[in-house]
Amino acid sequence: QVQLVESGGGLVQAGGSLRLSCAASGTIFRINTMGWYRQAPGKQRGLVASITSGGTTNYADSVKGRFTISRDKNTVYLQMNSLKPDDTAVYYCWAPAGSIYWGQGTQVTVSS
Repeated sequence: QVQLVESGGGLVQAGGSLRLSCAASGTIFRINTMGWYRQAPGKQRGLVASITSGGTTNYADSVKGRFTISRDKNTVYLQMNSLKPDDTAVYYCWAPAGSIYWGQGTQVTVSS
């Protein structure tokens, strides 16, 4: 079992920044890739960014150049800059490790 605990969401004005964190615990030796998904009201959950244990990153086109994913062992971070109202969503930490594990979600709201 893997547990993912997120922190760092909140309310910010457009153009502002937020940093999300996600700490993994449990059978962490099975974790290679970690990342973030998001889900806005009425929309499907979609990948925002991911990072492997070797540091290879992948970003959704909509966040390239604005968001940066990083990792320190089994804690993953998402630095979000130049936030837009369209970034408003619940953000979920994600780790495929045998099964797919999800965090509890953290709300990010960007006001215009």
